[in-house]
Amino acid sequence: MEGAPREHPNHRLMRLATFAAVGTAATLIVVKLFAWMFTGSLAMLASLVDSGLDVAASLVSLMAVRHALQPADMEHRFGHGKAESIAVLAQAAFIGGSAVFLGLEAARRFATPTPVARGEIGIAVMLFSIAATLALVMFQRSVVKRTGSIAVAADSAHYTGDVLVNAGVVAALLLDLLLGWPWVDAVFAFAIALYLARNAYRLGMTAFDQIMDKEMPEADRARICEIALAEPGALALHDLRTRVSGPNRFIQMHVEVDGGITVTAAHDVANRVELAVGAAFASAEVLVHIDPLGIEEPIAYPATLDRMVSPELGENPPD
Repeated sequence: MEGAPREHPNHRLMRLATFAAVGTAATLIVVKLFAWMFTGSLAMLASLVDSGLDVAASLVSLMAVRHALQPADMEHRFGHGKAESIAVLAQAAFIGGSAVFLGLEAARRFATPTPVARGEIGIAVMLFSIAATLALVMFQRSVVKRTGSIAVAADSAHYTGDVLVNAGVVAALLLDLLLGWPWVDAVFAFAIALYLARNAYRLGMTAFDQIMDKEMPEADRARICEIALAEPGALALHDLRTRVSGPNRFIQMHVEVDGGITVTAAHDVANRVELAVGAAFASAEVLVHIDPLGIEEPIAYPATLDRMVSPELGENPPD
């Protein structure tokens, strides 16, 4: 009797990286909470909020990606990829609200500066946070190198930014402790609020673009054309449309072939183009519509790319 199927090593690594991110952020929440209670530092509070967002973002992303990776079904023919975009929009709203809260609190503290107490405790905690976050980032990068996971890569980039946030808190505490500048705490807290707002905007725009079916980057579309027209029998290409839905990509195009060949031969050209483009773009669903070369047809949607022709047609291809 065969046992249960063994899990792929890359899947275990990705799972471990996710658990490590959540565990690290949860640990930092605990130590930063105690540090904030001892010091009363607003910059420490900002860093505490950022760690809380890390845990929330990791958990929401974990659930969203798990749902987004489910295969298409009878009710969702294009898959579930946009679940990831919806989750990112929710994260962006949460992060943006936290940035507003910190900004208002920083303005209040700047108007009435309050000296930070026990700054040495806060500095020790933040140095520990920097060391723990750097260790996590190094582990995540090794996992990305072995698995190519986009989700782990995004987490790694986010935690790399956290290292800078923690370093800013250390600078604020040092300046207050050594120079007696209580207002600098509010300044750094406001800077962290701006950093969070910027992240919220970038996340929100990325998710919004996917929900609105924005085209893939121009370089990717040009590469699609190059790959398609390199296949024998693919003489021209027009009406290329692309979109991204979570981890999935959808690519559609009209490929022009010699009008004198058989339906079977034209079908073979379409299959070769679909396979070649699909091999170059991971998780892509490619759909090719075949047209006779040079035929004029009404286009229901605005073309996303001018008509491209194969080098086989020479200097003066037919219109």
